[in-house]
Amino acid sequence: MPNPGQNTQNPSVHPQPAAASSTPAPVVWVTGSGAKRVGRVVAEHFARNGYRIALHARSSLQELQSATEELSKLGVSCMATTGDIRSYAAMEQATDAIRATFGQLDALVHCAAVWDWKPLEETCEEDLRSQFEINTLGAYNVAKAAGLAMLHQPTGGRLVLIGDWAVLRPYRDFSAYFVSKGAIETLVRSMAVELASRNPNIHVNGILPGPVMLDPTISAARAEHIRQSSLIKRHGRPEDVAQAAFFLSTQSFITGTCLSVDGGRSVYSPHDTESVAHPTFKSP
Repeated sequence: MPNPGQNTQNPSVHPQPAAASSTPAPVVWVTGSGAKRVGRVVAEHFARNGYRIALHARSSLQELQSATEELSKLGVSCMATTGDIRSYAAMEQATDAIRATFGQLDALVHCAAVWDWKPLEETCEEDLRSQFEINTLGAYNVAKAAGLAMLHQPTGGRLVLIGDWAVLRPYRDFSAYFVSKGAIETLVRSMAVELASRNPNIHVNGILPGPVMLDPTISAARAEHIRQSSLIKRHGRPEDVAQAAFFLSTQSFITGTCLSVDGGRSVYSPHDTESVAHPTFKSP
Protein backbone atom coordinates (compact mmCIF):
# COMPACT_ATOMS: atom_id res chain seq x y z
CA MET A 1 0.00 0.00 0.00
CA PRO A 2 1.16 3.56 -0.59
CA ASN A 3 2.05 5.53 2.48
CA PRO A 4 0.79 9.08 3.03
CA GLY A 5 3.63 10.07 5.30
CA GLN A 6 6.71 9.78 3.14
CA ASN A 7 7.87 11.62 0.06
CA THR A 8 9.89 9.84 -2.56
CA GLN A 9 12.56 10.94 -4.99
CA ASN A 10 11.29 10.25 -8.48
CA PRO A 11 13.27 10.25 -11.73
CA SER A 12 13.02 13.30 -13.92
CA VAL A 13 10.15 13.32 -16.34
CA HIS A 14 11.28 13.35 -19.95
CA PRO A 15 8.30 12.67 -22.19
CA GLN A 16 9.07 10.74 -25.35
CA PRO A 17 9.03 12.87 -28.51
CA ALA A 18 5.68 12.64 -30.22
CA ALA A 19 5.70 10.70 -33.45
CA ALA A 20 4.80 12.52 -36.63
CA SER A 21 1.09 11.83 -36.58
CA SER A 22 -2.20 13.67 -36.52
CA THR A 23 -3.40 11.40 -33.70
CA PRO A 24 -3.32 13.29 -30.40
CA ALA A 25 -1.41 11.82 -27.46
CA PRO A 26 -3.51 9.71 -25.09
CA VAL A 27 -4.78 11.17 -21.83
CA VAL A 28 -4.60 9.60 -18.37
CA TRP A 29 -6.37 10.79 -15.23
CA VAL A 30 -4.53 9.86 -12.02
CA THR A 31 -6.41 10.45 -8.79
CA GLY A 32 -4.50 11.06 -5.59
CA SER A 33 -1.55 12.48 -7.53
CA GLY A 34 -1.03 15.88 -5.94
CA ALA A 35 1.25 14.89 -3.07
CA LYS A 36 4.53 13.07 -3.70
CA ARG A 37 3.13 9.61 -3.20
CA VAL A 38 2.42 6.65 -5.43
CA GLY A 39 -0.14 8.55 -7.54
CA ARG A 40 2.43 11.18 -8.48
CA VAL A 41 4.92 8.51 -9.51
CA VAL A 42 2.23 6.88 -11.65
CA ALA A 43 1.50 10.21 -13.37
CA GLU A 44 5.19 10.85 -14.04
CA HIS A 45 5.61 7.36 -15.49
CA PHE A 46 2.77 7.93 -17.95
CA ALA A 47 4.23 11.35 -18.81
CA ARG A 48 7.56 9.75 -19.68
CA ASN A 49 5.66 7.49 -22.04
CA GLY A 50 4.01 10.28 -23.98
CA TYR A 51 0.67 10.70 -22.21
CA ARG A 52 -1.07 13.94 -21.47
CA ILE A 53 -1.76 14.09 -17.75
CA ALA A 54 -4.75 15.06 -15.63
CA LEU A 55 -3.69 15.18 -11.99
CA HIS A 56 -6.13 15.12 -9.08
CA ALA A 57 -6.17 16.01 -5.40
CA ARG A 58 -8.81 16.94 -2.87
CA SER A 59 -6.85 18.53 -0.03
CA SER A 60 -3.17 18.74 -1.08
CA LEU A 61 -3.95 21.61 -3.43
CA GLN A 62 -0.65 23.45 -3.10
CA GLU A 63 1.25 20.29 -4.00
CA LEU A 64 -1.20 19.72 -6.85
CA GLN A 65 -0.44 23.15 -8.28
CA SER A 66 3.30 22.60 -7.92
CA ALA A 67 3.09 19.22 -9.64
CA THR A 68 1.11 20.70 -12.53
CA GLU A 69 3.65 23.48 -12.96
CA GLU A 70 6.62 21.08 -12.77
CA LEU A 71 5.23 18.77 -15.42
CA SER A 72 4.23 21.67 -17.66
CA LYS A 73 7.75 23.13 -17.50
CA LEU A 74 9.08 19.79 -18.72
CA GLY A 75 6.90 19.98 -21.80
CA VAL A 76 4.15 17.67 -20.56
CA SER A 77 0.57 18.65 -21.40
CA CYS A 78 -0.87 18.67 -17.92
CA MET A 79 -3.94 19.91 -16.07
CA ALA A 80 -5.20 19.76 -12.49
CA THR A 81 -8.55 18.46 -11.28
CA THR A 82 -9.97 18.65 -7.79
CA GLY A 83 -13.02 17.46 -5.96
CA ASP A 84 -14.17 15.04 -3.28
CA ILE A 85 -14.28 11.50 -4.63
CA ARG A 86 -17.18 10.80 -2.28
CA SER A 87 -19.30 12.97 -4.58
CA TYR A 88 -20.25 11.54 -7.96
CA ALA A 89 -21.23 15.01 -9.18
CA ALA A 90 -17.73 16.27 -8.38
CA MET A 91 -16.11 13.39 -10.26
CA GLU A 92 -18.40 13.90 -13.23
CA GLN A 93 -17.39 17.57 -13.28
CA ALA A 94 -13.73 16.53 -13.23
CA THR A 95 -14.13 14.21 -16.21
CA ASP A 96 -16.07 16.88 -18.06
CA ALA A 97 -13.19 19.30 -17.46
CA ILE A 98 -10.66 16.77 -18.76
CA ARG A 99 -12.63 16.20 -21.94
CA ALA A 100 -13.15 19.93 -22.41
CA THR A 101 -9.40 20.53 -22.10
CA PHE A 102 -7.97 17.51 -23.91
CA GLY A 103 -10.91 16.31 -25.99
CA GLN A 104 -10.68 12.75 -24.69
CA LEU A 105 -9.99 10.51 -21.69
CA ASP A 106 -8.15 7.28 -22.45
CA ALA A 107 -7.10 5.92 -19.07
CA LEU A 108 -7.82 6.25 -15.38
CA VAL A 109 -5.53 5.12 -12.56
CA HIS A 110 -7.36 5.54 -9.28
CA CYS A 111 -4.80 5.94 -6.47
CA ALA A 112 -6.73 8.13 -3.99
CA ALA A 113 -7.40 6.31 -0.72
CA VAL A 114 -7.22 6.54 3.07
CA TRP A 115 -6.11 3.99 5.62
CA ASP A 116 -6.00 3.83 9.38
CA TRP A 117 -5.85 1.16 12.01
CA LYS A 118 -7.40 0.49 15.38
CA PRO A 119 -7.89 -2.60 17.50
CA LEU A 120 -11.22 -4.24 16.81
CA GLU A 121 -12.45 -3.31 20.30
CA GLU A 122 -11.92 0.39 19.51
CA THR A 123 -13.23 0.40 15.94
CA CYS A 124 -16.58 2.15 15.73
CA GLU A 125 -19.21 2.66 13.06
CA GLU A 126 -17.76 6.01 12.10
CA ASP A 127 -14.34 4.44 11.41
CA LEU A 128 -15.93 1.97 9.04
CA ARG A 129 -18.16 4.58 7.44
CA SER A 130 -15.26 7.01 6.88
CA GLN A 131 -13.02 4.50 5.15
CA PHE A 132 -15.89 2.94 3.21
CA GLU A 133 -16.99 6.31 1.84
CA ILE A 134 -13.55 7.09 0.46
CA ASN A 135 -12.11 3.70 -0.43
CA THR A 136 -15.28 2.04 -1.72
CA LEU A 137 -17.80 4.72 -2.63
CA GLY A 138 -15.00 6.97 -3.88
CA ALA A 139 -13.59 4.27 -6.15
CA TYR A 140 -17.08 3.57 -7.48
CA ASN A 141 -17.73 7.24 -8.24
CA VAL A 142 -14.40 7.73 -9.99
CA ALA A 143 -14.71 4.54 -12.04
CA LYS A 144 -18.30 5.30 -13.03
CA ALA A 145 -17.52 8.89 -14.04
CA ALA A 146 -14.43 7.93 -16.05
CA GLY A 147 -16.09 4.89 -17.60
CA LEU A 148 -19.16 6.78 -18.77
CA ALA A 149 -16.92 9.53 -20.16
CA MET A 150 -15.18 6.88 -22.29
CA LEU A 151 -18.41 5.25 -23.40
CA HIS A 152 -18.85 7.01 -26.73
CA GLN A 153 -15.18 6.96 -27.68
CA PRO A 154 -14.58 4.40 -30.45
CA THR A 155 -11.27 3.55 -28.78
CA GLY A 156 -12.97 3.08 -25.39
CA GLY A 157 -10.52 3.37 -22.53
CA ARG A 158 -8.77 1.65 -19.65
CA LEU A 159 -9.59 1.86 -15.95
CA VAL A 160 -7.13 0.70 -13.27
CA LEU A 161 -8.23 0.64 -9.62
CA ILE A 162 -5.81 0.19 -6.73
CA GLY A 163 -6.69 -2.35 -4.05
CA ASP A 164 -4.45 -4.00 -1.46
CA TRP A 165 -2.66 -7.35 -1.44
CA ALA A 166 -3.48 -7.99 2.22
CA VAL A 167 -7.21 -8.40 1.67
CA LEU A 168 -6.16 -11.93 0.68
CA ARG A 169 -4.49 -12.54 4.05
CA PRO A 170 -5.72 -9.78 6.37
CA TYR A 171 -3.90 -9.10 9.59
CA ARG A 172 -5.34 -7.73 12.77
CA ASP A 173 -6.24 -4.15 13.67
CA PHE A 174 -7.21 -3.04 10.14
CA SER A 175 -10.76 -4.41 10.02
CA ALA A 176 -12.41 -1.19 8.77
CA TYR A 177 -9.72 -0.61 6.16
CA PHE A 178 -9.77 -4.16 4.81
CA VAL A 179 -13.55 -4.18 4.49
CA SER A 180 -13.39 -0.98 2.44
CA LYS A 181 -10.52 -2.17 0.23
CA GLY A 182 -11.86 -5.69 -0.11
CA ALA A 183 -14.65 -4.31 -2.29
CA ILE A 184 -12.21 -3.21 -5.00
CA GLU A 185 -11.93 -6.65 -6.60
CA THR A 186 -15.72 -6.94 -6.86
CA LEU A 187 -15.90 -3.40 -8.21
CA VAL A 188 -13.33 -4.24 -10.89
CA ARG A 189 -15.33 -7.24 -12.06
CA SER A 190 -18.65 -5.42 -11.92
CA MET A 191 -17.43 -2.35 -13.80
CA ALA A 192 -15.69 -4.56 -16.38
CA VAL A 193 -19.04 -6.16 -17.18
CA GLU A 194 -21.07 -2.96 -17.01
CA LEU A 195 -18.80 -0.93 -19.27
CA ALA A 196 -17.74 -3.58 -21.79
CA SER A 197 -21.39 -4.50 -22.34
CA ARG A 198 -21.84 -0.92 -23.51
CA ASN A 199 -18.48 -0.49 -25.27
CA PRO A 200 -16.26 -3.59 -25.60
CA ASN A 201 -13.18 -1.38 -25.90
CA ILE A 202 -13.45 -0.29 -22.25
CA HIS A 203 -11.40 -2.56 -20.00
CA VAL A 204 -11.34 -2.45 -16.20
CA ASN A 205 -8.61 -4.03 -14.08
CA GLY A 206 -7.06 -3.66 -10.65
CA ILE A 207 -3.71 -3.73 -8.90
CA LEU A 208 -3.16 -5.27 -5.47
CA PRO A 209 0.10 -3.69 -4.27
CA GLY A 210 2.27 -4.87 -1.44
CA PRO A 211 4.08 -2.30 0.72
CA VAL A 212 5.82 0.14 -1.61
CA MET A 213 6.55 3.13 0.65
CA LEU A 214 7.52 2.29 4.21
CA ASP A 215 6.72 4.74 6.95
CA PRO A 216 9.89 6.56 8.10
CA THR A 217 9.11 5.66 11.73
CA ILE A 218 9.71 1.97 11.03
CA SER A 219 12.95 0.76 12.57
CA ALA A 220 15.72 -0.62 10.41
CA ALA A 221 15.18 -4.04 11.93
CA ARG A 222 11.48 -4.04 11.08
CA ALA A 223 12.18 -2.76 7.56
CA GLU A 224 14.63 -5.60 7.05
CA HIS A 225 12.08 -8.08 8.33
CA ILE A 226 9.54 -6.75 5.86
CA ARG A 227 12.08 -7.16 3.06
CA GLN A 228 12.77 -10.73 4.06
CA SER A 229 9.06 -11.56 4.10
CA SER A 230 8.92 -10.98 0.35
CA LEU A 231 9.79 -13.84 -1.97
CA ILE A 232 12.03 -11.60 -4.07
CA LYS A 233 13.78 -10.12 -1.00
CA ARG A 234 13.50 -6.43 -1.74
CA HIS A 235 11.18 -3.61 -0.80
CA GLY A 236 8.50 -2.55 -3.23
CA ARG A 237 8.76 0.78 -5.04
CA PRO A 238 6.10 3.18 -6.28
CA GLU A 239 7.53 2.63 -9.76
CA ASP A 240 6.52 -1.04 -9.53
CA VAL A 241 2.90 0.06 -9.23
CA ALA A 242 3.36 2.62 -11.99
CA GLN A 243 4.74 0.03 -14.40
CA ALA A 244 1.84 -2.31 -13.66
CA ALA A 245 -0.69 0.49 -14.15
CA PHE A 246 0.89 1.42 -17.49
CA PHE A 247 0.80 -2.21 -18.64
CA LEU A 248 -2.88 -2.57 -17.77
CA SER A 249 -3.63 0.73 -19.47
CA THR A 250 -2.06 -0.34 -22.74
CA GLN A 251 -3.12 -3.99 -23.04
CA SER A 252 -5.92 -5.13 -25.34
CA PHE A 253 -7.13 -8.51 -24.05
CA ILE A 254 -7.28 -8.30 -20.24
CA THR A 255 -10.30 -7.11 -18.29
CA GLY A 256 -11.97 -7.87 -14.98
CA THR A 257 -8.82 -9.07 -13.24
CA CYS A 258 -6.61 -7.87 -10.39
CA LEU A 259 -2.84 -8.10 -10.62
CA SER A 260 -0.83 -8.69 -7.44
CA VAL A 261 2.24 -6.44 -7.33
CA ASP A 262 3.54 -7.59 -3.96
CA GLY A 263 6.85 -9.39 -4.41
CA GLY A 264 5.11 -12.70 -3.81
CA ARG A 265 3.70 -11.84 -0.40
CA SER A 266 0.24 -13.13 -1.29
CA VAL A 267 1.60 -16.62 -1.91
CA TYR A 268 4.29 -16.71 0.77
CA SER A 269 3.86 -16.82 4.54
CA PRO A 270 7.04 -16.66 6.64
CA HIS A 271 7.11 -19.01 9.60
CA ASP A 272 6.67 -16.34 12.24
CA THR A 273 4.10 -13.89 13.58
CA GLU A 274 5.96 -10.66 12.84
CA SER A 275 5.50 -10.37 9.08
CA VAL A 276 2.92 -7.59 9.01
CA ALA A 277 4.06 -5.05 6.45
CA HIS A 278 1.37 -2.44 6.21
CA PRO A 279 3.29 0.80 5.66
CA THR A 280 1.72 2.89 8.41
CA PHE A 281 2.51 2.13 12.03
CA LYS A 282 1.89 4.19 15.12
CA SER A 283 5.09 3.04 16.76
CA PRO A 284 8.49 1.94 15.42
